[in-house]
Amino acid sequence: MKFQLVDKIESIEPPRRIVTSKALSLAEEYLADHFPTFPVLPGVLMLEALVQSAAWLVRVEQDFATSCIVLARARNVRYASFVQPGSILRCEMEAIDISETAARFKGAGYVDDNQSVSARLDLRCFNLVERAEYLAEADEAIRRRLRETFIIIGGPDAMRETVST
Repeated sequence: MKFQLVDKIESIEPPRRIVTSKALSLAEEYLADHFPTFPVLPGVLMLEALVQSAAWLVRVEQDFATSCIVLARARNVRYASFVQPGSILRCEMEAIDISETAARFKGAGYVDDNQSVSARLDLRCFNLVERAEYLAEADEAIRRRLRETFIIIGGPDAMRETVST
């Protein structure tokens, strides 16, 4: 994904729940087009923030076994309010089911205490090597980068906080 829509893992309770945040800055490149005189986070990126949040919980639960976690289906998507620069979108995702190849979630994104988006998500989990043998190295490189990103966005700290409370 070109856009990193999870800046911080606020809390994580494998295999049940994850809370993440995305601080929206006026410097985000897509805001130049959406919309120049009234910049807001596009609805599809609000939904993608939910997907990326859920994917982090799946990765932890699967011990980073799959390199790719993608949206298979979004249901009951509801948009309630805009997310403007200077706001923090807090994504709260609850796992319904996580298996080796798929995951189901329900969740919502909030700015302050106001719900901005909600949805039920079906995710698909796979490795590129399943498509072609020569992609095994790419899988490993992706998993290594994801583990590094997980540390940067507070993964281990968020897990320690959850365990200690």
